[in-house]
Amino acid sequence: MTDQSADRPAGRRYSGRTPAERIQHRRTALLDAALELFGTRGYAAGSVKQLCGIAGLTERYFYESFRDREACLAALYDETTAGLRDRTLAALRTAGPDLGDVITAGLAAFIGFLTEDPRRARVMLIEVVGVSARMEKRRHGVLRDYAELVAGLWATARAEPLPERSRLTCVTIVGGVNHLLVDWLMDNRTTNPDDLVSVCAGVFAAVRATDPALANDP
Repeated sequence: MTDQSADRPAGRRYSGRTPAERIQHRRTALLDAALELFGTRGYAAGSVKQLCGIAGLTERYFYESFRDREACLAALYDETTAGLRDRTLAALRTAGPDLGDVITAGLAAFIGFLTEDPRRARVMLIEVVGVSARMEKRRHGVLRDYAELVAGLWATARAEPLPERSRLTCVTIVGGVNHLLVDWLMDNRTTNPDDLVSVCAGVFAAVRATDPALANDP
């Protein structure tokens, strides 16, 4: 890939692409490069120059799309978490009707998305940690969203809203799934992902059976 296409007059098509399409094409190439660089060598070890080298672009095109390296990481994180959420929600919609089966399907989709490309897992679970206060807020928001998703699933089996204790339980188990995947990465991915799904599904079932508010579900 070269950056010659950017040097054409504004508004003119080149290789069938409009100027806006060429900008989007370069942005996509940079995000693909970021996934490769940050997901293999790490965010701290990756420079703008390295990103552009992988993408086949000069550095001025990096700043066409991103303010700085952290902005690129944030965009990659947002894109990856959106793909993860889409995969998980699609699995939840097609599973069931048993709530345990729904949760297992969601876990399989969630874990599968991250384990089928460990670069995604590394970026989402390791490389974004501690980068900045902004990234920590973004990361916490994603974890909170999944805790609310679990709470919403469990609430469907009840006539009354979940109490605060059960909501905190959801935060706890989502954090546990997150750390299990971190452990999988740090242990050189030796555990079969199917075993990760089985363990997590068992934990979810055990929690639901022992939480007083959930154990009495009809």
